[in-house]
Amino acid sequence: MIGLGIDPGLATTGYGVVLNEGDTFKALDYGVIKTKKEDKPSFRLNFLSKEVEQLIKKHSPEFLAIENIYFFKNIQSAIPVSQAKGVVMVTAEKKSIDVFEFTPLEIKMTVTGYGKADKNQIKEMIKKTLNLKKKPHPSDAADALGVAICGIIKKKSPFFN
Repeated sequence: MIGLGIDPGLATTGYGVVLNEGDTFKALDYGVIKTKKEDKPSFRLNFLSKEVEQLIKKHSPEFLAIENIYFFKNIQSAIPVSQAKGVVMVTAEKKSIDVFEFTPLEIKMTVTGYGKADKNQIKEMIKKTLNLKKKPHPSDAADALGVAICGIIKKKSPFFN
C-alpha cells in the first residue's frame, strides 16, 4: 500500500510518500513544495495543485492523508492553510484518490503512542519506522511522513471506515 501524506500550507506544503508491505514501512519520497510570497494567491494555489498532481502521477498512492486544522492562533495564517488544504483535497478527488483527514493528536497517538509527543520525538519515531539513517528534514516533510504513516496504520485497522 502506498500513502501520500500532506502537511498543508500556502508558503510551504510538506509531502511524504510511504510504502507499506506487511510490517515494513519505507519512505519513497518526501520534501516540500514552496511557493513565492510575491506571487498572487491564485497562482500559488494553482502551482500547489500541479505539484500534488505530479506526486500522484509519479507514485500512484492508494490514498492521500492530510493534516486537519484543529485550532489556530492567528486567523491570518489559518485562511491560507485552509485554502491550501482545500486545493490539495480537490486535486486528489479529481484523480479519484481517497482523502483522509487526521488531527495532529491522532497523528501523534498513531505514530508515537503519545498524544503530547514533541517534534523531536515524532521525528525519531518516523526515522525508526521508516528505517532512515537520520531524522527527516525539514519539519513540514517530517510531519507529512507522519501523516502518511498514520493513514496507513488507520486504513489497515478493522475499525477504520
